[in-house]
Amino acid sequence: MSGRNRLRGALALSAMLAGGLHAQAAPTPTVLILADQAHRELALVYAAHSTELLGCLIGALRGDTVMVERIAPADVDPAHSTPTHVLPQRNCEQAGWLAIVGMIHSHPDRQSCWYLFPGTRVPASDGESFLRSAYAIDAILCGDRLVWINREMLEREIRLVPKPEGPT
Repeated sequence: MSGRNRLRGALALSAMLAGGLHAQAAPTPTVLILADQAHRELALVYAAHSTELLGCLIGALRGDTVMVERIAPADVDPAHSTPTHVLPQRNCEQAGWLAIVGMIHSHPDRQSCWYLFPGTRVPASDGESFLRSAYAIDAILCGDRLVWINREMLEREIRLVPKPEGPT
């Protein structure tokens, strides 16, 4: 194999491992569905902490829909989880989880819950982190709402607690 072909192969492998080729070949999700277990996990675990938490979104990508069956804890040393930052020791696959469709972390202060700076297409730090990942989506739990993004950098939001429908 020539040096040029080895370089092309190495670049292709590097792009695939970084998510570049995988992200282009897979459909772009525009719908996120949380199974009951995943919804309960958010309500019980994530909402109750004052430091950022990190988790692995386990599920499946079916066409333009991501179905999150459950949320598995990421391997995080408590010393590396503060109110504004969380750093895993290993990624989801290294921690032994399978069928990972994305990552989720919390913003316990309910601030800066966006991937793109408001009114721009400029990625904030969470957007930059997502771009470096190989996953189909990423999510931020921000109080009673879940903000998520796909590979086309389209940001969406899901309310986790239904809004009251007015006086009863």
